Amino acid sequence: MAGPVLSPYAHAQRERIVDTLFQWLRIPSISAEAEHAGDVSASARWCAELLVAAGLEHAEVLETAGGPAVYADWLHAGPAVPTILVYGHHDVQPVDPLDEWTSAPFEPVIVDGECRARGSIDDKGQVLYQIEACRGLLSVLGSLPVNVKFLVEGEEEVGSPNLEQLLAEEVERFACDVVVVSDTAMISPEVPSTTVGMRGLVAFDVSLRTASTDLHSGRWGGTVPNAAHVAARLVASLHDGRGRVTLPGFYDEVRSLNPDERASIGAQPFDETAFRAEAGGVRVLVGEEGYSPLERIGVRPSAEVVGLHAGYGGPGIKTIVPAVAGFKVAFRLVPHQRPERVEASFRAWLDGRVPEALECLVTRHGGVAPALTPVDHAAMGALVGAIEAVWGARPLFTREGGSGPEEALGRVLGAPLLYLGVGLPGDRIHAPNERMVMDQFWKGLLAAGELLIGLGR
Repeated sequence: MAGPVLSPYAHAQRERIVDTLFQWLRIPSISAEAEHAGDVSASARWCAELLVAAGLEHAEVLETAGGPAVYADWLHAGPAVPTILVYGHHDVQPVDPLDEWTSAPFEPVIVDGECRARGSIDDKGQVLYQIEACRGLLSVLGSLPVNVKFLVEGEEEVGSPNLEQLLAEEVERFACDVVVVSDTAMISPEVPSTTVGMRGLVAFDVSLRTASTDLHSGRWGGTVPNAAHVAARLVASLHDGRGRVTLPGFYDEVRSLNPDERASIGAQPFDETAFRAEAGGVRVLVGEEGYSPLERIGVRPSAEVVGLHAGYGGPGIKTIVPAVAGFKVAFRLVPHQRPERVEASFRAWLDGRVPEALECLVTRHGGVAPALTPVDHAAMGALVGAIEAVWGARPLFTREGGSGPEEALGRVLGAPLLYLGVGLPGDRIHAPNERMVMDQFWKGLLAAGELLIGLGR
């Protein structure tokens, strides 16, 4: 059986493609740091030029209230075949701590088959193999088997604050039948996988006040409310003895896995010792009873206290009754849970536990809904076939524990999401010495071409 269509192209163009990757990675497009706003804009312009060089049309830098996005398309395949929107981002994370990098973060190098640089895997490298797949198909076939649009945003690393508004304002421009995302990972080079869902996220900052000032514990202790005690009780009661979140109705919309999904999760390799070591050497794993660690991460909702503060934290002791305390909690949501419903439930939970005499201020942060692609969707068959053709094995279905803008893409555009990401667990995303394993990159390029061909069928 013939190999992937783009194999000869990738082999012949290898040196040029690596040089192209290096050029893009040298642009320090850090969206979180205001002093790099010009670099984010430069990265957008560079990306637009790259899309034009690849043979796409109508390339345009789309300005937003923050970092600019990039659009381009090729729409000559006709109305009988699907239109595919490829989504990615060209902004990158900050580089600190700088002294932990073994080479300059914006001077890419190839070491042991890895391209090391900030943005190599997240997400410039993964966007590039999508662009090169289109360039290769245009070169080899003279056309693309489907209509293709690209949307490469510049604010993903700061939460995509302007993406949904851009989607709504430009919904006709971005209209598509399928969204392809390449900003995810696989289990390992030997165990290919594809993401079928991402958890949502909503977080809250809770501030408690019992008095106008801290009070002397000798004079007032044992008679007045202690804000630290209240905060501690609230945090402790957030979960029950089985590790379940105690918010009213929190699990009402959580659906059970279908047999294929459960079997796929059960088939995924999991080394608890290595997992605990990667987590900083924790000695024990905890969580909701009745579910494996992989299930807790990907398909069950969670609540994590991400901050807790009260009273005196300096050296020695200060004998006070704290008047102010607070905590921050982040909820990860699974399909069918909605941020606004969790917010209502959380506020009701607090109302039932915070004494009326206390002042309680709740501030919501974020609100990303979960995303899920049915594993039996017709487009999923094309993705499974593309990955199997390149990696030689049928991919397992996984769910990401993290959150991103994918739900907004699917909801606003009314299209299913396919995840063709080639990252690996050891890619050090957001950390020093971020890498792209180049063998994964080349396979990603081939699979991206096979996916477009498969979707055209």
